[in-house]
Amino acid sequence: MEQKIESLLKKMTLDEKIGQMTELAIDVLQKRTNPFAGINPQNMKVDDLKRMLEKYKLENEFKLGNEMPAQDVIMQIYTRIMEAESAKGFMLDEAMLDSVIGKYKVGSILNVPNSIAQTPAKWQEIIKRIQEKSMEVMGIPCIYGVDQIHGTTYTLGGTFFPQGINMAATFNRELTREGARISAYETKAGSIPWTYAPVTDLGRDPRWPRMWESYGEDCYLNAEMGRESVQGFQGVNPNHVDAYHVAACMKHYMGYGVPVSGKDRTPSSITLQDMREKHFAPYLEMVKGGALSVMVNSAMNNGLPFHANYELLTKWLKEDLNWDGMIVTDWSDINNLYSRDHIAKDKKEAIKLAINAGIDMSMDPYDWNFCTLLKELVQEGEVSMSRIDDAVRRVLRLKFRLNLFEKPYNDLKDYPLFGSAEHAAVGLKAAEESMVLLKNSENILPLAKGKKLLITGPNANSMRTLNGGWSYSWQGDKADECAADYNTILEAFIHKFGSENIIYEAGVTYKKGGNWWDENDPEIEKAVIAASDVDYIVACIGENSYCETPGNLTNLFLSENQLNLVKELAKTGKPIILILNQGRPRLIADIEPLAKAVVNIMLPGNYGGDALANLLAGDTNFSGKMPFTYPKEINSLVTYDHKPSEHIGRQMEGAYNYDAVVNVQWAFGYGLSYTTFTYSNLKVDKANFSADDELTFTVDVKNTGNRIGKESVLLFSSDLVASLTPDVRRLRAFEKVELKPNETKTIVLKIKGSDLAFVGYDGKWILEEGDFRIQTGDQIVNVSCTTTKKWETPNK
Repeated sequence: MEQKIESLLKKMTLDEKIGQMTELAIDVLQKRTNPFAGINPQNMKVDDLKRMLEKYKLENEFKLGNEMPAQDVIMQIYTRIMEAESAKGFMLDEAMLDSVIGKYKVGSILNVPNSIAQTPAKWQEIIKRIQEKSMEVMGIPCIYGVDQIHGTTYTLGGTFFPQGINMAATFNRELTREGARISAYETKAGSIPWTYAPVTDLGRDPRWPRMWESYGEDCYLNAEMGRESVQGFQGVNPNHVDAYHVAACMKHYMGYGVPVSGKDRTPSSITLQDMREKHFAPYLEMVKGGALSVMVNSAMNNGLPFHANYELLTKWLKEDLNWDGMIVTDWSDINNLYSRDHIAKDKKEAIKLAINAGIDMSMDPYDWNFCTLLKELVQEGEVSMSRIDDAVRRVLRLKFRLNLFEKPYNDLKDYPLFGSAEHAAVGLKAAEESMVLLKNSENILPLAKGKKLLITGPNANSMRTLNGGWSYSWQGDKADECAADYNTILEAFIHKFGSENIIYEAGVTYKKGGNWWDENDPEIEKAVIAASDVDYIVACIGENSYCETPGNLTNLFLSENQLNLVKELAKTGKPIILILNQGRPRLIADIEPLAKAVVNIMLPGNYGGDALANLLAGDTNFSGKMPFTYPKEINSLVTYDHKPSEHIGRQMEGAYNYDAVVNVQWAFGYGLSYTTFTYSNLKVDKANFSADDELTFTVDVKNTGNRIGKESVLLFSSDLVASLTPDVRRLRAFEKVELKPNETKTIVLKIKGSDLAFVGYDGKWILEEGDFRIQTGDQIVNVSCTTTKKWETPNK
């Protein structure tokens, strides 16, 4: 492969090389129709309009006389004609294709035609033509990339999985890998070879609007799920990705999830210790797992934008790890270096900074001027040919690994399992295992058979809210129309419990076509009246879908309308089951006591309604656990791995007392089941260890209830004394086990001695002599490191 790359590189012109480093949006290639072409708008005649109406068969819809109609009628005619054109579907503009591929030699295209999911056949048609042109002009295939982050989310009829935050809650590595494998298979069915996933930004700030894309707040959980996702996407051999797998793109490198303001694409202030020890950890694990590409964090840390950070892009990633993958920018982010961040005076200087920092491909969606300016920089000696060649090698290497030179596009008939029942079953299982039972007073769940239910709340009858963003469209706002064949919560409950037992009265609804947070005037009284005829109230509350910067908010409390809905329903005396359907935790401390049960379903995808119905009926059991800390107070945002001095609300009863009360709503790792589990007999194979040792812990877990259930066994460590204040505790290992009633299994959990090291004040890894407390469930054992070790290498 490397010989082929070098041979090709020698033949390529500078224009071709720079073209390979350029990525444009598919919108640039769209053929756009102007129905008024050839007509002088200043001298338009009524006969011109009549001919247009006949052409589009709209003459019966608009009855024109002998006089020109009013301007608003002309606009209505234009709108209807454009709707008719849009209905024809996306069409490539051959002239633009000739400019983009023929003239500028562009090597990559991204995004979704018409900003909405396409059929696999349409994807095939578009990508086949782009590839034919690319191979004809250069003999080098294009690489097409799409954000299919929780299933085949931009392909109509494809299988959707829960969002990343839900997959984290499963604590099920195999399920995460299988979901990614199915997503890759169905993505490749549309000839798309590259997906911008997984997202492993640590979701450590509930204000951040992209929290739901991540695997939660913990770096180890993100690293484990990120690796499984990468290997599910790419298959067993990253050097030879087969016809049923795609290239993964780990993102967003790195520290994106902890902006100081809590708002998207705003600055962070991460220490060297936290960057190396926590935020870098998932990327290190994914690189070891074979990840082929990475996308860069759009924001900045300590004043330096990541897209211009040579140390993090080139040194940490490429040199220290000897990683030969490719770095792509996020959306138009080189432009931000001058237009937003003001570290460059113009676009040309911004390109110089980014390419020299280590960027290999610029996602410059609408402007091929990147090609012209980068060529000037090379000719002027501001960017070296060696840097260009390094970037192009990485782009070509990715294309060779994907076998795009031999097979630039695929045939849909080779993917008979696309959108199959077999794949749907995995999506349903993932949704079921991802939902977290947070409260179940008096064992009100599972619901008794034959009882009447009021289904209420703005999230009760919506596919949009089940899926969240990156679902059929960027903001997820097209999900209700595109996912009409799937069941909302209401529809699933009707199927499960019978229409005769279901009353639906939303009480609060979202405003269609408005901002994602806009709600219509509430009709709470209607829901209260409806409650008089039921046994239980199922209140489906939370958030509407949003994505990226539009999801920024200024108030973490649940909306006033929704809070009032629950409060008024509580006055009826009917037991309330709260369903939390949201991408991040919204504060509900004043209504939680009003509910008998609380279920956090987050964003479970197209099978979320069915999964919830199965769980509440007791046909399946809850096994999800919280992948983040759910806050209780507006000014008490904390992660589970906080420092001992971070007393949240009230003084803790001891830094390492795990039963101490801190003022959070629900803790990381918390989750109930319809059965109960007891832990006993925690043992370790060696009480004393060094950095090079492996510690093997065993613990007996017993199902002490009367239902089959799954338990995620989480192993935490606490460094009791260290030269830098240690975190209260850290997740070090986990395994998920299924147990029948009264069944006991011995769970084996292994960690390396070096896993207990931390990054010291000098930025170097160190494992210090001393004691550690290890806990799983209510079981605790102490181990002791006998020898201090300090690493001189950047990574352990």
